[in-house]
Amino acid sequence: MSIRGILFDLDGTLINTNELIVETFQYTYKKILQLDVPREEITQYFGEPLVDTLAKYDSEKVDLLLKTYRDYNYLKHDELATIFPGVKDTIRTLKENGYKLAVVTSKKNEGARKGLSLFGLTPYIDYLVGYDDTKKHKPNPDPALRALQALKLNPEETLMVGDSPYDILCGKTAGTYTGIVKYSEHSLEKLMELKPDYVLNQLPDLLKILS
Repeated sequence: MSIRGILFDLDGTLINTNELIVETFQYTYKKILQLDVPREEITQYFGEPLVDTLAKYDSEKVDLLLKTYRDYNYLKHDELATIFPGVKDTIRTLKENGYKLAVVTSKKNEGARKGLSLFGLTPYIDYLVGYDDTKKHKPNPDPALRALQALKLNPEETLMVGDSPYDILCGKTAGTYTGIVKYSEHSLEKLMELKPDYVLNQLPDLLKILS
């Protein structure tokens, strides 16, 4: 394996927004739909585009649900978001060693940039593909393909790392190697059914894999 570039998912992979996302969904469903939705139901949709998840609950009110979600999420973001152990040092080391790095997320670009900036990751990321950049989203390959084009990388020299089935499928259909983080909110057993190439206990494991 000769890897020159890494495509990272953001939420649940680099940045721990799990509690932020769960709380935001619960607030939104309660406020707009008067629904009490349990955590385990919410986390099964982690990784898919927000509009798709919200539309499952009320497609006619999806615009209102989106606005409510984004307003609350933005308000609470800096209070509840944290960074996973070893992420910043790993990203910095990869950059110093000449790897091309991109973030490929289903999150809107403004929110993604906010997270990267909050934890000082922005200087190390060469390119960002967010929800605004493609018509089709994960698990479709388009977001990964856009990043590959921007970074001038071939799929076979690229590794996509994420925490959800959508990340693995996006990478596989784009032709990249794939890696999954064990600290995912998704069932590891179900993730392994998709046959990712690598499993990381923590993000710093990436340095061992690449060496």
